[in-house]
Amino acid sequence: MIVGVPKEIKTNENRVALVPAGAESLAGDGHTVLVERGAGLGSGFADAAYEAAGASIVPQADAVWAKAEMILKVKEPIESEWPCLRRGQVIFTYFHFAASEPLTRAVIKSGAIAIAYETVQLASGELPLLTPMSEVAGRMAVQEGAKYLEKVFGGSGILLGGVPGVLPAEVLIIGGGVVGTNAAKMAAGLGAHVTLLDISLDRLRYLSDVLPPNVDLLYSNRHNILDQLRKADLVIGAVLLPGAKAPNLVKRADLKLMKPGSVIVDVAVDQGGCIETIKPTTHESPTYVVDGIIHYAVANMPGGLPRTSTLALTNATFPYAKRLGKLGWKRACKDEAALFLGLNVIEGKVVYPGVAEAFGLPLVDPKTLV
Repeated sequence: MIVGVPKEIKTNENRVALVPAGAESLAGDGHTVLVERGAGLGSGFADAAYEAAGASIVPQADAVWAKAEMILKVKEPIESEWPCLRRGQVIFTYFHFAASEPLTRAVIKSGAIAIAYETVQLASGELPLLTPMSEVAGRMAVQEGAKYLEKVFGGSGILLGGVPGVLPAEVLIIGGGVVGTNAAKMAAGLGAHVTLLDISLDRLRYLSDVLPPNVDLLYSNRHNILDQLRKADLVIGAVLLPGAKAPNLVKRADLKLMKPGSVIVDVAVDQGGCIETIKPTTHESPTYVVDGIIHYAVANMPGGLPRTSTLALTNATFPYAKRLGKLGWKRACKDEAALFLGLNVIEGKVVYPGVAEAFGLPLVDPKTLV
């Protein structure tokens, strides 16, 4: 198989979908590996390292797209890349289709096979290809939230951990999954008082055993969200519905309950966000203000920490990429139930329920196509 790795071109996206060790393994399996020039530089991997591993460096992205039977990416193809997609080509990346109807329709029109990292799911319910980036994003959310609470950035001027004689900041985390748990660990470690909300009592019971005592756990409902917003200095949105649009749990009117200069970091922005006033931002221009509340909504947060993020991501994605290369997408998805759930669009047909529901599109059973 010809495997292609184009350079990521989303604003300030410095991750890469394949490291030289992965290229070496694929080349050892007899595959041709095409890497666009400079694709790994943002993560600290030089072209020479890929060449030494057996990959070919290609000067232009167009050539990678044109020749590759399978494309490995980190982020969804952006509009300028849509014409490069072609029928029968496998694209293995984060798609987050439910957050973008134009992207969804472009991939449908292309006839490509879209396998989304974020919906590959184990029998346990774990999302193994989302987990590493959720770990990074959850920890980073606290780091960024603490920064934007500084007065120089327009924040209220509160130190998360306080000091002796001064109370710590109040951090509200909505969602107790991987993002929320990692955010809670970081915020608590800095000394903040943390309140984490979730709708699963089983999850709350588990978190009560693993999180430190300065984290309070609360059942998530409308009353409790509003009550906690009044106290919060930093709110972290961490709600995920796999493959579907995130629910709006904080409304525009709710912001008036919050203290001026407070900060919202919505990690769910990739899936449309769980804050009604959220809209995607970039690392270049990460924040905006609504009703006196700072909103941080960078849609590719881990891209700001590319070395850590690339290594964490490829540790998880590469075994699946290797299987796809060895067996082809149909056989690999038949043999691996988790990978089968990664199928979102197959040659013009939507096969993932959350995507079909988001835009009222026909849903096709993937078993009839694989």
